Amino acid sequence: MGAAREIATIARWEVKKTFSVMSRGLLPVAIVLFLLLIAVTGFAAQSGLHIQDGMYRLATDDPQVASLFASDARFAVYVVDPAAIPPAIAPYDLAIAGGRVYTAQTEKGKSAQKTLERDYAKYKAAVYTGADDLFAAYPLWIDTQSVASELNFSAPEAGRFVPAPPGRGPLVPAGTVEDVPTPSPALGVTKEDIRAGLVASSSQNTQVSRYTDVLSTQKSVMGTFVTPDQLSPPLPFDSIILVFVFIFPLYFTSQFFMMSIMNERIERQGEPLLSTPVKTAYIITGKMLPYFFGMLLICAVLTLYIRAPLSILLPLVPVILFFLASALVIGMLARSFKELSFISIFFSTVATSYLFFPSIFANVHVISLISPLTLIVLTIEGTAWTAADYCYATVLFWLTSAVLFYIAARNFNEERLFSEKPLLPRCREFLAGAISRAHPYASLFCIALATIPFVFMAQMMGLVVLFNLPMPVSLVLLIVFAAFVEEAAKAAGIYTFFLLDPAFFTTKRLVLACAATAFGFLVGEKLLLFATLAEITESVFGNVLFLSLGVLWLPFLLHFACLLIVAFSLKRWGRIGAAAGLVAAGILHCGYNLYFLKGWLT
Repeated sequence: MGAAREIATIARWEVKKTFSVMSRGLLPVAIVLFLLLIAVTGFAAQSGLHIQDGMYRLATDDPQVASLFASDARFAVYVVDPAAIPPAIAPYDLAIAGGRVYTAQTEKGKSAQKTLERDYAKYKAAVYTGADDLFAAYPLWIDTQSVASELNFSAPEAGRFVPAPPGRGPLVPAGTVEDVPTPSPALGVTKEDIRAGLVASSSQNTQVSRYTDVLSTQKSVMGTFVTPDQLSPPLPFDSIILVFVFIFPLYFTSQFFMMSIMNERIERQGEPLLSTPVKTAYIITGKMLPYFFGMLLICAVLTLYIRAPLSILLPLVPVILFFLASALVIGMLARSFKELSFISIFFSTVATSYLFFPSIFANVHVISLISPLTLIVLTIEGTAWTAADYCYATVLFWLTSAVLFYIAARNFNEERLFSEKPLLPRCREFLAGAISRAHPYASLFCIALATIPFVFMAQMMGLVVLFNLPMPVSLVLLIVFAAFVEEAAKAAGIYTFFLLDPAFFTTKRLVLACAATAFGFLVGEKLLLFATLAEITESVFGNVLFLSLGVLWLPFLLHFACLLIVAFSLKRWGRIGAAAGLVAAGILHCGYNLYFLKGWLT
């Protein structure tokens, strides 16, 4: 009860401090501006935006044509004599004379022509939907059915292509042709209901509705049946709306947590809190809880608004924790708000890309499941996912959040919070906080173990980016990227420890430190791989990242040898030697991967 009371007290302080950041004179102004924004938004929604009114000039000799296109406010329509229209039709953008359309040879004229074509398509749809014999106007109805992808991404041997699944040819109509009443009694709707549905469909902006329909729960009166005009191939970018609907508010809210930590450091408001007899973990938890529950509430409101199952909150919880943990560490690292802005923008770009790009391939490739957003897409589409899929998509977020919170808790003290050192030295200090002088080899083992989630996340990000490149360019780049990410992560602990205490590293101790780091990296790598990433190893890209699982002594020797190269280069030539050793270790790692992947060295 004492811990809960202390956490609740700190949480209340954090809420009061957040709402008291604005001065008393500024807060009323902000409220008035917010109310004005609501009023202007409501007025715009009621009356519409008129920025494009009269932007195109249309000349015609037919009053009926003029009345048809005058309903579009973007056209300023003029009824003129055909002889008054010059050959170049200037100053008009479009001219309709004698049943023919003339377009000005300008960019504006081409844009006006496209607008006219859309308006004419809407006019034809209105004529068709008003026909007495509706099924004569729309003689073809297409039943759309989703088919699961059967693409095979298994790793081919010796570069051979994988054949298509046997026994599956192109879909062809089957069965006898039957006369169906119009409309079919099985549909449960009348002809007028279908007419009203067609009118509503034709009045929509198809470019916008294709994205908004992702979150819409309304179904067509004809169910899965659509006309050819309504039929369009599914866009892989439909899930982009989910990224901005769910992720942007979460990231925006985490910025308040980041700025709260930064304010306490700059204005030294955190000193009284650090002097209290409260554990660091309780302080961090109490400061984080208001933002955590606020972000969870935002997600719940959005979920209820789109009438989606509340189960989509499950994959969002680790994302929320990851954002908060990253905001905490960034707020502790940055020296100024300018530096904070650069770091936070970089983080938001990387994190959003990692969440967004894989979700594009939902229902196409297993790589999409590395993003929790894919589970949200599947849930809204009505596709079930398992506990294994959840673990596969979120385990990296859970683990990286735990590591970041641990690093923050170890360094949440006056010496670290109020330091004015540059970014890279501060990062080394944070990492050095996890090293115990009494147990150096155990510390290096744990540091290597803790870097695994970040290494896998970076490699998964590289896999997502390089997935679309042609073969074998994507494989070669992925081999190089994966190798250097691993070598940099493995060397981080030894490099930090060496700068902290160079005298500690005799030749014997350096070898033992490399062995401890290599063993920790191997244990973490294989445990996480066996537990969660078994699916992706079936692809050729997975083989690049996770090779030689059956013989564990080989990757251990690889890690150990690469670390020895970096460590002895660091000991012999300092930081410049460490960079050269890192390049040499990366080349060795690339050769190892190529040997097991293609046998190019045999």
